[in-house]
Formats: sequence, structure tokens, C-alpha cells
Amino acid sequence: MDLWLYVLLVVGLLLLRVPVAFAMILPSLLYFTSHGLSVGYAATYMFNGVNSFPLLAVPLFIFMGTLANGLGIATRLYDFARALLPRLPGNLAYVNLGTSLGFSWISGTAFADAASVSKVQIPQMLKSGYPYGFSAGLTAAGSLISSVMPPSIPAVLFAATASISTGALFAGSVLPALLIVVGLAAYIGVWAFFHREIAGGAEFDGRIFAKATVRVLGPALLPIIVLGGIFSGLFTPTESAGVAAIVTLVLGACYRTLTWDAFWKATKDTVITSAGILLILAASNLLGQVLAREQVSRTLTDWLTYATDSPVVFLLLVVVLLIGLGLFLEPPPAILVMVPILLPIAGQYGIDPVHLGTITILSLMIGTLTPPVGAVLFVIGSVTRRPMGELFRAVLPFLVPLLAVLAILVFVPHVSTIVPDLLGL
Repeated sequence: MDLWLYVLLVVGLLLLRVPVAFAMILPSLLYFTSHGLSVGYAATYMFNGVNSFPLLAVPLFIFMGTLANGLGIATRLYDFARALLPRLPGNLAYVNLGTSLGFSWISGTAFADAASVSKVQIPQMLKSGYPYGFSAGLTAAGSLISSVMPPSIPAVLFAATASISTGALFAGSVLPALLIVVGLAAYIGVWAFFHREIAGGAEFDGRIFAKATVRVLGPALLPIIVLGGIFSGLFTPTESAGVAAIVTLVLGACYRTLTWDAFWKATKDTVITSAGILLILAASNLLGQVLAREQVSRTLTDWLTYATDSPVVFLLLVVVLLIGLGLFLEPPPAILVMVPILLPIAGQYGIDPVHLGTITILSLMIGTLTPPVGAVLFVIGSVTRRPMGELFRAVLPFLVPLLAVLAILVFVPHVSTIVPDLLGL
């Protein structure tokens, strides 16, 4: 089987809505058998693709985020953010963004953030007179913070695929995530200036703030455990995920929101999501073997180095490619497919793997927010049950600050590398 026929089969199966893993496995098996290799050879590479200790962090972080979603932690974060901010135009928009920032230290994925925060934030904003498009667009854009800020599931997958330190990539993702917050906050400020009729919150009440602070102390332990444990060297990322999952269970028991139904649902969702990701990882290892045998990375490297010797131009091409890919694929399969191809080429340009990782993750996430396909938008739409066209139009302005942050990452590599360097990671 020639490479062009292999690619055609993979793309054709994806267009027929065959699950991503099987769209890669079936053509790969045909390729191997046509080259005299056994199915056992393929099975060995699939097993090796998931036989990795760092990947144990994936189901643990997913379990922590899914469980936190079902225990009402997003509501506690919302109450704290609303009590913290005084009365000002656009008050609830800042509360929305603050809640997304707080939840990002727990969930690890934009889809969990979008599903959870939208249930709390959008109805409250609508009651206060905010337009649906602005409320839903801000919630969708803010959810991207969860896939960039540690503990990010895409970051764990990138680190495992690229064989780099998960802690280093976590550290390198903190500043980009905070830049997203700053960019969206700036947009909210501009929007609120032209919509001064939108009411703010109540006057600051110290008693309400104190009560909300006490209620949020438990959830605040989770990012301290995850990030503090990893950056201090006390835990590996996998160990910190396990400890944080146990702490989440304890918090649920203390809050009396941990019911058998909530635990079972979180466990079931974790198993389904983790199994899908790991199957895709195993399948992508087969794809990587095919591409390696066909010397695709070497061919692309030769072409790109002939076309340009500028790392910035290369990264801009990568950004365009990944945003387009993010329109149709969720970040996990896109990362598992593209990283083995892009990483060796980036090495030829002297690009730091952590720098490439932050750009890859944010580019793919912007793709999931871009109409007309954007997967995050469909999560918001399924929760609000409003016409998707309205959401498609509303989210476009929010892409401007996100693209601005992405441009900063491309042109200023130190934004991604300064924190890992300071921590010695």
C-alpha cells in the first residue's frame, strides 16, 4: 500500500464519521499486511504506545475534574468570585472569567469547564440583562483556559508523546494561561465601556465575602496540591493526580455532595473518556510507525528547511495547520497524530519542545472554538439549547484576544520557557 492510498483511507473513514481510533487502525493494519508484517507486530506497537507511567495521570486528572463538576465546586467558585468583585459595569462577566480561571486548576479540559460553568454562569448573566451571545461567547472562550492551565490533559498527552517533562510543560503553560485571562478581561472592559447600562453586582459585603471564602478553601487545596507538589518535586505529575483525586473525594464527603450516583457517574465518565483517549493513543502509534517507515518527517523537514530558515515562519505555518485541524478533531487525537511529525522538524529550527507544546495546545483549542464546527461551541449549545448560529456570530470577537496571545507565544518564546527555567525544570 502506498502512502497516498493510506492517507486517503484515513481521511475517507474520518469523513464517514468512523471513530478516530478505528479510522487509523484499519488502514494501518492493511498497510502492515501489505508490507509483509503481521497483526502481532501492530499489536505490539499499540501496546507500547500506552505502556507509559506518565499516562496514568490522564484518567486521574479526568476523574478529579469530572468529580469536581458533579460536586458543586463550580458553584462555590462562582459565589466566591461574585462576592470578591465590587459593583462595576460588566461585573458578572468578570465573575464568569474568574470562575473559569478557578475551575481551570481542577478540570484539565475545556469541555468539562464549558459544560459545568455554562450551567451556572449563563442563566445568571441573562437574568441580569446580559445578551445571550456575549454570555455564551465569553463562557466558551474562558473554558479554553482549562486546557492550557495545569493540570491540562492536552499537556499531559503532549509531554508523554514528545517524551518531555510533564512538570516542565505545566510550568511553561502558566503564563500563557494567565495571558488568556488578561486578554479576555481587556475585551470585557472594552465591551462594558460601550454597555454601561448593564448593571453590576451588589455592594461589597464583608460577611458574604467571608462566608464565600470559607466555602472555597477546600477547592483551593486542589491546585496547591497539584502544582505545588509537582513544582516542589514532592510529587510526580501522576502521583499528584492521584492525591488530588483522593482529596476531591474527601471534599465531596465533607460537603455531603458525594452521593453514590455522583461517584458512579464520575467513574463511568472517566472510564469512557480515558479509554477513548488511550485507544486513540495506541492507534496513533501505528500511524507514527507508518509515517516513520515512509520517512514523512524527513521529507517535510527537507521541504521546510528549503522553503524557510526562520523558526517564526515555521511556527506560523504550524499555527495555521493546527487551527484548521482543531476545527475537525478534538485536541487529544490531533496531538497524538501531529506531535511525532512536528517535533523532529521543530528540533531542526532549534525550537524548545515546551514552547512548541504551548503553541500546539492553544492553536488546537482555538480551532475547537472556531465556527462552523468548533466542538466547544457545541458543548455550550447543548447546555443552553439556543440556535448555534447566534453563538457562532457571538464568539468571533473573542477570537481576537486569543489570537493575540497566540501571536505573543510565537514571537516571544520566553513567555513559555521562563517559568520552567526559573524552576530548573
